[in-house]
Amino acid sequence: MKKYVLALATLVVSYALHSQADIKAIDKYIEKARKDWNVPGMAVAIVKDGQVVLGKGYGVKELGKKDQVDENTQFAIASNSKAFVASCIAKLVEEGKLSWKDKVQDHLPYFRLYNDDYVSANTTVEDLLCHRVGLGTYSGDVIWYKSEKSAEEVVKMAAHVPKVYEWRDGYGYTNLMFIAAGEVIRAVTGAPWEDYVKANFLQPLQMENTVISVNDINNNAATPHKPTLERGTEISPWASWDTSSAAGGIISSVADMSKWMIMNLNGGISGADTLIDKEQQNLLWTPHNNFRLSESSKESIPGRHFAGYGLGWSLMDYHGNLAVSHGGGYDGMYSRVMMLPDQKLGVVILTNSMEGISVPLAYYIVNQYLKKDERDWSAEYLKRARSSNGHRDDVEERTEARVDGTSPSKEISDYEGIYYDPMYGNITIKSEGGKLRIEFADAPKLGATLTHWHYDTYQIKWDEEHAWFDFGTVSFSLSNNREVEGLVFDVPNGDIFFHELNPKKID
Repeated sequence: MKKYVLALATLVVSYALHSQADIKAIDKYIEKARKDWNVPGMAVAIVKDGQVVLGKGYGVKELGKKDQVDENTQFAIASNSKAFVASCIAKLVEEGKLSWKDKVQDHLPYFRLYNDDYVSANTTVEDLLCHRVGLGTYSGDVIWYKSEKSAEEVVKMAAHVPKVYEWRDGYGYTNLMFIAAGEVIRAVTGAPWEDYVKANFLQPLQMENTVISVNDINNNAATPHKPTLERGTEISPWASWDTSSAAGGIISSVADMSKWMIMNLNGGISGADTLIDKEQQNLLWTPHNNFRLSESSKESIPGRHFAGYGLGWSLMDYHGNLAVSHGGGYDGMYSRVMMLPDQKLGVVILTNSMEGISVPLAYYIVNQYLKKDERDWSAEYLKRARSSNGHRDDVEERTEARVDGTSPSKEISDYEGIYYDPMYGNITIKSEGGKLRIEFADAPKLGATLTHWHYDTYQIKWDEEHAWFDFGTVSFSLSNNREVEGLVFDVPNGDIFFHELNPKKID
């Protein structure tokens, strides 16, 4: 018996030593990585066994200024908001106010997908949260981006977004369906989803620095930054994501996100309160949409055998552990949450730049605890990132194809008018001071001046800088009778797809 007790004690001590990491070394690594990646500021928190073992800011809140980031500095967490939405739905299911298998149309009668009656009638609440409805990744985001439309209006227009794969037979990361999920919460509770998440999660967890609108940020908020290939890192204004808040509107700090992770790692329990029923949380962390890992991806991140999406969370196995994670991309800010529930380990990284530093840092930190793959993750990812030209090749290709010495085939007045796209609404072309301008319905911040590029194509000179795109053109299509009939957009970027619009002239 004594030998058994001694062996057990040795095992416990061995586990305790194995489960710890050198926080000072991690701290030093984070700061070096920040400088290597040229990220102005960031904040990182690590939670282990229900305690915050690191919660710290690095760098400055705004480039060129001295204010330092700290653990309470606010950053946009963007799509890490999706887990909050899924948890709200789980709470409502637990309360008996809806079911995962409820048809979305039972709560939102106007809900439709690519005008397919069967799909529209049978899509469930569960389908909204796992990216399997048939829409392409980021498809339709142009509807809500910088738009003043209501969430309901956006969901109605989503009916015109085309499908790219069969219903429940693929993966397409869709913000639109989480906006719809937010509207389901509104329909069930009679109040905006923001009210429900505040009452049921933010307030009980005392996440006092967490808000859901740029209008509510405090004086300890980081400033977004946009890295450019030509001009380096530039300051970018805060963009309103109020319309799409259920897809990515939460703004938080690593101190607050630590409380969120600890609650999740503790089986949905915070103190004496159960915020998420364990059965419901298990469902959130069950793969609902699996996708294949290529051999190259397995080689680049050893220890993975499957990957998929649960409900509001990305899921995979990692060196024998369930890994629950998510990333977030906002105009000028990236974020990452990664948790290993079996290890009671969680990492959150918030940055004020659109650099891909958060993924390698998360893996580096997790591996310091697992004692696996102790390689220089940041250096590897940085080398890969710097070898990419981004959209420079796309812009150069278009610039080289420009034909000098051409003229528009029509008078300016012929191009003027209202152009309508059912997926978006009205787009107006008008002249001011002898120049053409373009204005998007309910999105005044997307206004631009048009300058002649070649033939009937004009370059879009945006009124303000945008984080996801810069260079772009719009062409005026002509009928067989040489009358202006539509617009064709070409704005190279990987997130906001103007090319999905097909507006026709109606006036």
